[in-house]
Amino acid sequence: MRDLKPIAVKNVSLEKGLLSERMRVIREEVIPYQWRALNDEVPHAEPSHAMENLRIAAGEGEGVHRGFVFQDSDLAKWLEAVGYRLATHPDPELERTADEAIALLARAQEADGYLNSYYTIMKPDQRWTNLRDDHELYCAGHFIEAAVAYYEGTGKRELLDIVCRFVDLIDSVFGLEPGKLKGYPGHQEIELALVRLYSVTADKKHLNLAKFFIDQRGQEPHYFAEEAQKRGQKSPYWYTWGHEYNQSHLPVRQQTTAVGHSVRAMYMYSAMVDLAKAANDPGLLEASKTLWQNVVSKRMYITGGLGSQEFGEGFSADYDLPSDTAYTETCAAIGLVFWAHRLLQVEPRGEYGDVLEVALFNGVLSGISLDGQRFFYVNPLEVVPEIIARRKDHSHVRPTRQSWFGCACCPPNIARLVASIGRYMYSTEGDSLYVHLYGDSNATVEIAGTNLGIRQETEYPFAGQIKFTVTAEQTLDATFYLRIPGWCQGWSVRVNGELLTSPAIEDGYLELSRPWNHGDSVELSLEMPIERVRSNPLVRETMGKVALRRGPLVYCLEETDNGENLSALFLGGEDELMVDFDQDLGLPAIIGYAKRLASRTQDLYTTEEPEIETVQIKAIPYFAWDNRKPGEMLVWLGESF
Repeated sequence: MRDLKPIAVKNVSLEKGLLSERMRVIREEVIPYQWRALNDEVPHAEPSHAMENLRIAAGEGEGVHRGFVFQDSDLAKWLEAVGYRLATHPDPELERTADEAIALLARAQEADGYLNSYYTIMKPDQRWTNLRDDHELYCAGHFIEAAVAYYEGTGKRELLDIVCRFVDLIDSVFGLEPGKLKGYPGHQEIELALVRLYSVTADKKHLNLAKFFIDQRGQEPHYFAEEAQKRGQKSPYWYTWGHEYNQSHLPVRQQTTAVGHSVRAMYMYSAMVDLAKAANDPGLLEASKTLWQNVVSKRMYITGGLGSQEFGEGFSADYDLPSDTAYTETCAAIGLVFWAHRLLQVEPRGEYGDVLEVALFNGVLSGISLDGQRFFYVNPLEVVPEIIARRKDHSHVRPTRQSWFGCACCPPNIARLVASIGRYMYSTEGDSLYVHLYGDSNATVEIAGTNLGIRQETEYPFAGQIKFTVTAEQTLDATFYLRIPGWCQGWSVRVNGELLTSPAIEDGYLELSRPWNHGDSVELSLEMPIERVRSNPLVRETMGKVALRRGPLVYCLEETDNGENLSALFLGGEDELMVDFDQDLGLPAIIGYAKRLASRTQDLYTTEEPEIETVQIKAIPYFAWDNRKPGEMLVWLGESF
């Protein structure tokens, strides 16, 4: 098992381009906006109650807990995003605000280390009695991740000390020892958080507790069934999947198919990789990889979205990928990025990087508007507003982004991922540097005891030209590995201007081994044509349809550019497509011609052949839809042969 190390967030700065702009929006717009949302100061948005709940828990307010039982986690994710933001862009005023929030958490923490506003206010004598539903360990996990990020970003230990006290308590409650609870979280999160905490503290207790939660899951007698019986709960789950909903139907090493709630699954699969690496457990890694193959080959949307149905917010069956009723929660795509990135650290294969960037550029970035003020929880691949307004099975879909949500897990999740995106770009191992994700940036890294600077210049993902320039204190014998994306069918590379005729490729990575000197350059050119992508014929919803892709970006059509009834458009093999710049969005678009079908009569059904006209079409990057006029949207076009 390999042991790659991601470059720290503070050592990568995004300079320009899509990722830099998205990070700027997170930094300047989203983090301040979400702070106002957490304090219920956004007009016409659903109230969060998160900060007020904590003030009540700290004895500084009166009332009952409001919002979901996991409302604390929204603040935790915000603090995590702030930690990353401060690591790259110090801001004393923001840091003071975050410190005040952390001080409130310290006041809300109980004497024995317990921290959860819902239970402190509503059920102080019922801790750990409903692990299946009440998210105590989930919230704890997000506070742990926030503490690690804030410590790494600022060097401050206050939040880290808070969560370490909390983890000490959790460790005293859970375990295989006599008198301890044999339970685990209904919503996975604390498992991967504890491994992150271990990376900072080196305290084996933290690693062992994560291992306990993973290994105990799904064992018989089933903990959630026993727990429900103790509560006197005789009715079954509100969902019919039973234990599949939270992936506790089998011990994790026996699971081979992705089932249940997709976000919970992603967090668990990510933790399995973390633990496999930290504990040197190849069997756990193989179990995660088996699940990976099921997800990416049978249950993943072309956008990197996961979860094909609203019921249970999760997976359904292999190849069941409807476009208009897709659930594809933003958090699930974020979880897929987590999982892919972790797999890259133990087995650097191009396929993991390919899925990472597809999910990031499409399934994640679609969850936030270009101005950072509105959000999607659900990311469908087809939208017809009139149908959404009338059909119950479409009620989870929104035709336009929302300013906030009562269940607001997605907006702060986007913020923490994008704010930390630098750590997903590069990894090191010994004398090797891996480049997983392309974006205009500066990075500093230590390889074989030598400081190395990497300047990456590119307009990726809108263009395929990428130039790296080395800054080195001395000559360094090292190997650079550059991912060649799976979508790229033609590429070339030059080192110091010299074309390499037969460079080595290893598991999807271009291998460049040589002595590197100050000023050396690598120019990678990736051909980026417009592609027509077709699904496996077993995907019934997209049979006879085609999606447009250029580089890692999936494109879609909107009514504002193409008129209504987008499903009447068909793309023929002879129809030409080209890249054009959309001035309104400030993004590359695809323009060309297609066929539009129209009935010759007003009859609902007819034997007459339809009228066919050639019309001009425009497709925009999927992540950028719903930033102009509301209306229909479509990813999969009909295809005529």
